[in-house]
Amino acid sequence: MSLVAVIGGGLAGCECAFKLARAGVRVRLLEMKPGRYSEAHKSPGLAELVCSNSLRSREPTTGVGLLKEEMAALGSLVMEAALACEVPAGKALAVDRERFSAYVTERIEGLAGVEVLRREVRDLDDPLLAESAAVVVAAGPLAGESLARSLAEAAGRDSLHFHDAIAPIVAAESIDPERVFPGSRYRPEDADYLNCPLDEAEYRRFVAELIRAERAPLRDFEQEVHFEGCLPVESMAERGEMTLAFGPLKPVGLVDPRTGQQPFAVVQLRPENRERTAFNLVGFQTRLRFGEQKRVFGLIPGLEQAEFLRLGSMHRNTFVDAPRVLGPDLGLKDRPGVFLAGQLTGVEGYVESAACGLWLGLGLARRLTGGSLPDLPRETALGALLGHLREPAKNFQPSNVHFGLMPALKVRAPKRRRRELYAERARMAFARWLAEAGLDRE
Repeated sequence: MSLVAVIGGGLAGCECAFKLARAGVRVRLLEMKPGRYSEAHKSPGLAELVCSNSLRSREPTTGVGLLKEEMAALGSLVMEAALACEVPAGKALAVDRERFSAYVTERIEGLAGVEVLRREVRDLDDPLLAESAAVVVAAGPLAGESLARSLAEAAGRDSLHFHDAIAPIVAAESIDPERVFPGSRYRPEDADYLNCPLDEAEYRRFVAELIRAERAPLRDFEQEVHFEGCLPVESMAERGEMTLAFGPLKPVGLVDPRTGQQPFAVVQLRPENRERTAFNLVGFQTRLRFGEQKRVFGLIPGLEQAEFLRLGSMHRNTFVDAPRVLGPDLGLKDRPGVFLAGQLTGVEGYVESAACGLWLGLGLARRLTGGSLPDLPRETALGALLGHLREPAKNFQPSNVHFGLMPALKVRAPKRRRRELYAERARMAFARWLAEAGLDRE
């Protein structure tokens, strides 16, 4: 029986290992924790969520909503775990991060054919990889420097990197209930989020202090490069005084029941767990110094006495120039037998990373058992995401899944109807592909 070594026990690695094992392929899953932790990881469990606890929208007329549907149809472990560990979050699918990690860890460790080794792999010539028919590198955006150098050598080109930012979490009991109100921007009847309303004076003071606050220094090897969809809140504020009011602090759809009016700006808090004992500051990823975070975020109405359970921080994100160094099967062109999965490939986000690992696991399992998978059409969410990794670009950048990665509709329609049309076309294309691949019978 073939053996596949999977380096990294994050979302992509666990999803890949799960699909391989379920197909009868032996898997050696190599995870460096708890022997060594990255700058952001704290728990020894697999599939640890180090940034937000949200897997984003579950709406079927969004790219990520469609991707979730496709993953569920393909038997995704991450989707199984997310639904088992979800917490209320309106239109978003959010999870209790500790339960989510424990769920995935238990499923992987209890799966026949999977050997979990708590060992750090420092390069692609590690003896632990020698007997493997294939090696999957799913070490994530915080891959160790030694492994990253080995990967860059194998790819034949320099790896790129940018920075993600982690948002703070506050204790629910420390939020002033007299200053906040429940409600969702687009579903007034929902009470999943807490809202901190700011009047114009409070908003302008907050933005001014945010801009002048001291930031944590970057390390020597790091550059100040950010993914546009995950900008630090202070970087957004620098783009203009009203940028936040039209971005993460927009008050649209929210009416303060105490005044009967829409606030000038609103900071939203999302529950981190089922018990609602902790809340995440939505859109407040940051690299301010810890003391400055407490000072500046304490200016937000309702958070004056907030207890910060986790403060924001920056972390490195390593990825390759996928169109140049990866083949359509996510294998390194210059190192046969070595494949990449997750954010290392240039996908961005929890769901996208897991989907990438799932796809690679499906494909490798078919190949190692004598078969193959037909290409996914780009009209599907997963096909569009994979297409992004194959599309040559002068300056390749990571991407979330979105309708802009799909072929144009070539019809005129209102915005909402266009989303519906994209979704309808994607479902039909995915159903045809499932049948062609024989996966609709599995």
